[in-house]
Amino acid sequence: MKLIRFAKGRLIGWGVMEGDFVRVLRQGPFGRIAHEGSRIRLSRLRVLVPAEPRAIVLVGLNYRDHARELNMPIPAEPIIFLKPLSALCCHRQPIIYPEGVRQMDYEAELALVIKKSGRNIPADAAGKYILGYTCLNDVTARDLQKKDGQWTRSKSFDTFCPIGPWLETELDPDNARVRSYVNGKLRQNSSTADLIFSAHQLVSFISRVMTLQPGDIISTGTPSGVGPLQIGDRVEIEVEGIGRLTNSVQARRSHKL
Repeated sequence: MKLIRFAKGRLIGWGVMEGDFVRVLRQGPFGRIAHEGSRIRLSRLRVLVPAEPRAIVLVGLNYRDHARELNMPIPAEPIIFLKPLSALCCHRQPIIYPEGVRQMDYEAELALVIKKSGRNIPADAAGKYILGYTCLNDVTARDLQKKDGQWTRSKSFDTFCPIGPWLETELDPDNARVRSYVNGKLRQNSSTADLIFSAHQLVSFISRVMTLQPGDIISTGTPSGVGPLQIGDRVEIEVEGIGRLTNSVQARRSHKL
């Protein structure tokens, strides 16, 4: 089942994808009342971030092929970091290329959204805490990452966390193709079978650090093949069984007094 969060006029709600239509849910996955039973054509809706997180947790160096590409050792534990909520970016919303950044890279990832609160979750029970899976682009200012020697500034600009377009509740997270395309050309092509730490292992590990809350996002890392984006590019992140997250790259507009 594909769950979508959307806006139509003043209505913000959740629905279930039914071909080219969305069946609006009376009650969303986190208990919020929406509009009961109506069926709306997808083209008439604005697709929103399919989560309402308090935390966005990402994982670095979590594919074996990416570690080989960087000639780095396999980590003994997941390397986790955070993005701010202001970095969230919807399907088809532009990614803004920040002024002063010299290299802005795409990173295709499988992400998941937490369904209910949990702490110290065993890996074999993690599936009960996952609402669904989606696509995420861990956009990174690579030059700043190298300059700073840590990741916060380089990964935290506004719009640097595109996610969506919806959640798939029935995906096998251990065997899904993950791909990225820039202007229609394939750039990354791997599988979650190459993950060092599985989605369920990540939920367990992160829940031993922080209490996970409904709507929180965990992203599982990117495979080999990351590379730069330019203003005017169209970048697509595809996860098998989910679909494609599409965004264009735009320059920041100057504010005139």
